[in-house]
Amino acid sequence: MIIAVDGPTASGKGTIAKALARHFRLPHLDTGLLYRAVGYQVSLYNGDPDDPADALAATNFPDELLGHPDLRSEATGGLASRVSVHPAVRQALFERQRSFATQSAGAVLDGRDIGTVIAPDADVKLFVTASVEARAHRRWMEMTRRGESHTLAQIEDDLRRRDERDTARKDAPLVAAPDAIMLDTSDMDKDAAIAAALAIVNDLTGQTPCP
Repeated sequence: MIIAVDGPTASGKGTIAKALARHFRLPHLDTGLLYRAVGYQVSLYNGDPDDPADALAATNFPDELLGHPDLRSEATGGLASRVSVHPAVRQALFERQRSFATQSAGAVLDGRDIGTVIAPDADVKLFVTASVEARAHRRWMEMTRRGESHTLAQIEDDLRRRDERDTARKDAPLVAAPDAIMLDTSDMDKDAAIAAALAIVNDLTGQTPCP
């Protein structure tokens, strides 16, 4: 079974995808982490994330970089959004994601173009969304726990810019697949969002909870 979970930053898609992977005992890939690694690699070498050549060169990042804690920072998230607009970067990472999605064990992938580009044949496609205000508050709480100092207004402004880049890019824009199920988590806490996602998957596939 392939489950595609798409949506904007801080919508809860990553939390939901991890929970679905645990529940159905499937391998999970946070595809956004790949783009964060590219963005971070660009910054390491003082490259320009808006330059297609610099961004493409950074797709050759070492695998161990995926475990670097700085990849989860707000700054790296912004870099990821910038490098992801380059078609050559997306193509360079496509095969890596597609290979993960089509493994015999099945998989859960979360990102922004899983249901539309990486795994259009997924058994279940979820598009997780939430208001900018709700997402900004969640991200602010996360950053506060990590000791990062950004105002709520700054985070909200950054999310709006990311949303614009992600939805307006020519190649693989952030958009719900025609057959995706929409899940708005604006007024849901973590447990409620996970429960709603599980109910959707079970309803669509007839799956039963694992013991």
